[in-house]
Amino acid sequence: MSKPIGFFTSYTINDGSLVESLQEEYGSTFEQMTKREKLYLISAIAIQLCDQAPGRCRDEIYVVGHQINSSLPKHDKEGLIEALINQVRWGRSLSDTEALPMK
Repeated sequence: MSKPIGFFTSYTINDGSLVESLQEEYGSTFEQMTKREKLYLISAIAIQLCDQAPGRCRDEIYVVGHQINSSLPKHDKEGLIEALINQVRWGRSLSDTEALPMK
């Protein structure tokens, strides 16, 4: 079972936030959205966060992205999204100064 939006955000009841408004409109687990709509929101948020992150991607990461999209089954792609979100939020990542050289 999915956890409510408030579990993942700083939302508190009656705070008047956008998150509260989204929860009222689409349900506490976004059950009133289609899968496509949820994937669009993941994409839109990720693009904006990527644009704000310092540095740039190594060229090989673009190749990895293409390999993932062309070779993995849907359930593994969804699993990778979940794993990457967890790692972005809670895991350790290379800093720009630690980044490996471009290949």
